[in-house]
Amino acid sequence: MRNPERIDKFCSKLAEYWKEVPDWRFGQLMSNVLGSMASEGRDPFFPEEDEMIEYFKKYFEQNT
Repeated sequence: MRNPERIDKFCSKLAEYWKEVPDWRFGQLMSNVLGSMASEGRDPFFPEEDEMIEYFKKYFEQNT
C-alpha cells in the first residue's frame, strides 16, 4: 500500500502554488499546469506526487 501521508504533503504544496494565483479557479490551475505537461509529452495520469510537484514548480517558475 502506498503511503497515505503523501496526500497531505501534496495538498499542502498545491495550496502554496494556488495561492500565487488566487484569482484562478481550481479548473484553471489544473488545466494550465496539466496542459503544460502535455505539451512536453508527459501524460499527467502517470507521475507520482513528487514528480507532479516538480511540474507545478517548473510551471510557476516559467509563467509567473
